[in-house]
Amino acid sequence: MPVLPDRSARHSTVAMAMRTAALVNALADPAADPDEIAAVLLAHGEPAPVDVSAEDVTLMRAAAVHLREVFAAGSADEAAALLNTLLAAHTGPLRLTSHGGTAPWHPHADTADDAPWTPWFLASGCLALTVLLWERQAPPGRTCASASCGRVFVAHGSGPERRYCSRRCATRERVAAHRRSRTPTGP
Repeated sequence: MPVLPDRSARHSTVAMAMRTAALVNALADPAADPDEIAAVLLAHGEPAPVDVSAEDVTLMRAAAVHLREVFAAGSADEAAALLNTLLAAHTGPLRLTSHGGTAPWHPHADTADDAPWTPWFLASGCLALTVLLWERQAPPGRTCASASCGRVFVAHGSGPERRYCSRRCATRERVAAHRRSRTPTGP
């Protein structure tokens, strides 16, 4: 995972959404431990030290299920309905913070600068996905179309709509389709 180059990039909407996707994917692994989740957070610009407990991972894993539903939404309307439900249930009033002058000003939708990981994850993830939906008027992300993958990814940029989380998945699916088309069927 790339480390973001500066603090302003760390707080961009796409960067926040990519962090959300990375956490949703990491938390889908039942074997993911606090150190692995902390490593994802550090890789996406959270300042060290990042202290994540086993209880944090359990609670964040449950939150990730809800955010995964937003990535899997088939339309902007469906994604908006899911986000509205999550925003109503899991965020406080929108506010600006600089974390006491240690970061650039940026929006928070959690209740405090030192909120526990799960409320922060839900609030920041919802905020990023909401802004992406607003900007694109389309679902903010997708679930990889590869049946063997299931990872979520952020849909951003111009060009044709992405179906796969990575070139690796797209290539694997193309090769499998090619092999199926070359396999004789029947006697």
